[in-house]
Amino acid sequence: MNKKLVSVTLGIVALSVATIATAQMKPEDMIKFRQSGFTFMAWNMGKIKAQVVDGAVPYNQNQVAAAASAIAAVANSGIGTLFAPGTEQGTGWKATRVKPEFFSEPEEVRKLASDWVEQANKLAEVAAAGNQDAIKAQFGEVGKACKACHDKYRAEE
Repeated sequence: MNKKLVSVTLGIVALSVATIATAQMKPEDMIKFRQSGFTFMAWNMGKIKAQVVDGAVPYNQNQVAAAASAIAAVANSGIGTLFAPGTEQGTGWKATRVKPEFFSEPEEVRKLASDWVEQANKLAEVAAAGNQDAIKAQFGEVGKACKACHDKYRAEE
């Protein structure tokens, strides 16, 4: 079967399951889960940055590939369903920083989220191959995808 078709099908199934599960959650729990997911992703971004970008830690292909896979897993997890009505304000582990515009511009959010998923998936592929220059370049693309959304839809602390 076509690999892309399988990926799309699995993504739709995951999103459907995530949507059903989030329908039964309290807004503060949804905020906690999304904050936790993005914190986990940031931790893994930090591991790649330390090894491939900064060189502060010796490069270990297995660790970098695992971190990139974790980033892609968060991106593909259906985390967007945790941005449901009622979560535009409130507190999870801390006060949410999502701007109200996030909820009124679904097409723009969808475009930014799709780019983030695409770049995260490419990072996992590149990291598995092990070329540090390619990983560094794709890491930058993931960072740009994250920043695009943060600049538009995340309030400063």
